[in-house]
Amino acid sequence: MEAELAPRGRGVARLHRQPVWRAAGRLAELPRWTGSAAALGFLSLTITYGIILGGYGREVSDALLSAVGFEIEAVKLSGQRETNEFQILEALEIQEGSSLALFDADAARKRLSDIAWVKNASVMKLYPGTIQVNLEERVPYALWQRGDVVSIINEAGDVITDDVDGRYANLLLVVNHGAQHRAKEIITALEDVPGLRSRVRAAFLVGERRWDLMLENGISIRLPEEHMDVALADVVAMDEQNGLLSRDIIAVDVRLADRVVVRLSDEALERRKEQGKGRGQVASARGHNT
Repeated sequence: MEAELAPRGRGVARLHRQPVWRAAGRLAELPRWTGSAAALGFLSLTITYGIILGGYGREVSDALLSAVGFEIEAVKLSGQRETNEFQILEALEIQEGSSLALFDADAARKRLSDIAWVKNASVMKLYPGTIQVNLEERVPYALWQRGDVVSIINEAGDVITDDVDGRYANLLLVVNHGAQHRAKEIITALEDVPGLRSRVRAAFLVGERRWDLMLENGISIRLPEEHMDVALADVVAMDEQNGLLSRDIIAVDVRLADRVVVRLSDEALERRKEQGKGRGQVASARGHNT
């Protein structure tokens, strides 16, 4: 019995062993499109690798995201007065076909902050396709001249920009080094005499101690180092009483507390010489006619 069972056992083992041709035949059972799908997948991977290797991944991603509805279509601006739209759009760096999803709002905010007039900037992405830009700009306070350079400064004396045009002609021009940090004191003093302020063309800081004013008609007003507000009020009072600042003079010196010294123009001086009054200066007590 044992001799008969052994061959039978070997026969059973042979029945469970699959021929190679039968296992390979299962490939024929796969769908016909399997080969095409595999080839397409391989081709897609190859193309994707080539795009990434060539540095075009961002452009392709932008294009795909834009195609499905995330293209940047509008930019909304608020807060800008001095900054023009071209500067803002240039800083945003939006290209045709750019997608909102891949737009770097933080980097755009930093670029906007580099614009001279921009103090603070915020950039928000509003899906599906809008960018909201809010700007806080620096406030122009005065013009500052040193040498041939004229700049727009803020109230603290910081330079905003050297790009000055006629739009800022109403700002007071302060001249000489150090004047930018003391512009507030002369502007504040002139605000108390608005009638005179409108006639002042520039304020010169002398020796970093006191101010000389230059009027639009060329007359210079030499102010004292202290009690500048009192001196300005006296000049205005004398002008209202006898038209001091409309006379043929070139300077009014109010540096001394008890007198006003007026310097005549060359033409006025010649006339006085002809009249036997050849003094180049006329002094009077402050508040009296000159």
